[in-house]
Amino acid sequence: MANEITSAEYRALAELRYLLRKFVREGDSIARSAGLEPQQYLLLLAIRGLPDGEEATIRVLADRLALKHHSAVELIDRLESHGYVRRNRSRDDRRRVLVGLLPRGEKLLEEVARHRISELRSSGAALVNAISALLETRRPARIPKQPVGPSKGGLGKRHVQS
Repeated sequence: MANEITSAEYRALAELRYLLRKFVREGDSIARSAGLEPQQYLLLLAIRGLPDGEEATIRVLADRLALKHHSAVELIDRLESHGYVRRNRSRDDRRRVLVGLLPRGEKLLEEVARHRISELRSSGAALVNAISALLETRRPARIPKQPVGPSKGGLGKRHVQS
């Protein structure tokens, strides 16, 4: 049976949720003050922050932002119309469309990201503390596992006594 959730765990979970929402809300505000909608900032960040070896295709970006393909296309259209990104066909496969940052988009992204990184460096310890409180493990009593299948004694079946 699973351990019951403690009051401390509920408090830590509530605190984590509060701090994450606050961080996101403040980030949205900073993006808007820089002239970007929050989703636009997130798309620029997704492009710039992709793991090494991963290409910024529309499918990958849609996945990273948890958007439908057509919603990602619309978002990219808006960013492209403002001169923040550019679409290019892949050299290897002309059917694949790659999205890249233009200098104007890179500059806006850096402006917002600089604020976000600074905020995390100054108040991120509270987030870490909330996460740490949830990750602390309580050690349940361990019940030794019974072997299943043929035993070394050659009986072929486990015998259970009632």
